[in-house]
Amino acid sequence: MFQVLFKRLPGQEEVPLPRKMSEWAAGFDLHAAVAEPVTLNPGERKLIPTGFSMAMPAELEAQIRPRSGLAYKHGITCLNSPGTIDADYRGEVKVLLINLGQEPFIIERGERIAQMLFQVVPAVQIAEVDELPDTVRGTGGFGHTGV
Repeated sequence: MFQVLFKRLPGQEEVPLPRKMSEWAAGFDLHAAVAEPVTLNPGERKLIPTGFSMAMPAELEAQIRPRSGLAYKHGITCLNSPGTIDADYRGEVKVLLINLGQEPFIIERGERIAQMLFQVVPAVQIAEVDELPDTVRGTGGFGHTGV
């Protein structure tokens, strides 16, 4: 098990820290730490604060992903999805939201706006070579195996 440390930022004491909403949930819901309601118009994107910063072990990354309910009901999703938070980042976690829906969407303080999943990042060593090993697929890509 990995331990992730969370620090509430000043003035954000009542905004919930990330939390799982069910026992087997994969992600931790993130809450908006906006000072006042924020309107996200159709086609508009905004960076929404969460009111916390964190420290996690070097073996982890945090991925920010959309909430399915917001995406389905309102067309609200995350740009750069999944967004990656590196283990050495110590600034406030923020969520880049976009409104792909037809109506303005109002983000209220404390509202659940995204989810965060933690993933193990494998240690990888890059090696430059002159030739790569062959495979059956070879260089085929972008739909070469069908539609």
